[in-house]
Amino acid sequence: MARPGDDDEAAGLRRLTARFPRPGRLQAIVLRPARGLPAVAVAQAQALVQRGLQGDRAADRAPRPGAAGGKRQVTLVQAEHLPLIAAWTGHAQIEATTLRRNLVVSGLNLLAARSLFADQPLVLRIGAQVLLQLTGPCDPCSKMEAELGPGAYNAMRGHGGLTARVLAGGCIMVGDEVVVGPPPAEDADA
Repeated sequence: MARPGDDDEAAGLRRLTARFPRPGRLQAIVLRPARGLPAVAVAQAQALVQRGLQGDRAADRAPRPGAAGGKRQVTLVQAEHLPLIAAWTGHAQIEATTLRRNLVVSGLNLLAARSLFADQPLVLRIGAQVLLQLTGPCDPCSKMEAELGPGAYNAMRGHGGLTARVLAGGCIMVGDEVVVGPPPAEDADA
């Protein structure tokens, strides 16, 4: 049974979770050409709908007809987490390529950009064209132990980033603004 004020509290939480203090910034773009090969930092990349980033191994897998593609088309990590992971693993600093996440975003809490409400989706808009839907956590893998030393797996737990699906493609560039908001309204004529 609902208590008086429950609807007001839910509406308040919905408003709070859809509001962000300011846009973020795309700090780095990293492509992983193939399993086992070093990751490469680039200044710009083409996001492909339901595929990932052109030149990244995730985009090599074609989506099944009628499917939305995988949940792990693009990986993201919070720039502010890099110094924490470095400190916990005993490194002065960590390069974005070492963590093998595609996009490094600063100034925006990526965890909060994942909607709490199924009927109130949120998307990340990167630059003028690209839309990403966050799909879940990007847990660290055992390769981090080899890259950063013993205990690196646990140093990254909870800070490994997020996975996303590409909803709208286009060119992204280092320095692009990253904004969280509702998906664009569907075209009424479509």
